[in-house]
Amino acid sequence: MICAIVLAAGQSRRMGTQKLLLPFAGSTVIAVIVDQLLASQVDERLVVVGRDREALAAALTGRPVQFVVNPADESEMLDSLRCGLRALPDDCEAVLVVLGDQPGLTSALVDGMLSAFHTDGPGLIVASHEGRRGHPLLVPAACFDEVLTRFDDTGLRGLLHAHSDQVREFRASGPELLLDMDYPEDYRRALAALG
Repeated sequence: MICAIVLAAGQSRRMGTQKLLLPFAGSTVIAVIVDQLLASQVDERLVVVGRDREALAAALTGRPVQFVVNPADESEMLDSLRCGLRALPDDCEAVLVVLGDQPGLTSALVDGMLSAFHTDGPGLIVASHEGRRGHPLLVPAACFDEVLTRFDDTGLRGLLHAHSDQVREFRASGPELLLDMDYPEDYRRALAALG
């Protein structure tokens, strides 16, 4: 079983509003991402939410996802990932780490990464385009304990560095698939490219 953890607990301070609820492609940013995961071969989807949990849950009404609450409003992305890891089913063999503000995610990219995991054997698989790494990132269960207990200062970059010999890049078909949104200009750029 491969699960996806969508990191959606951020406060969107740099955007000035909850960016995951911004309109996108006839829906919202978070719903576009979750719908791509629902169209993929991922077995289960967990969405880690924080302060805006009720609004995010409303935006995802009717979609079969499990919500996991990160109770720490000021936490880092790694803390949200750890909340998600603790909520995984015991038979989860790998987790796809997905950013909640990456509306270029496609089911084709997800399925390609899952296929690489099953074909080439367990390893850390990271989406990339022209040598630039991004998300999503597929993490095998053998690394879960490390993520739960290490890399407080470096986050997932530390995990990739610690296991550099096990990292495989999966080429995204275009740079727009790796776009995330922190500032209003990022949102406008994503709308122009994808929305």
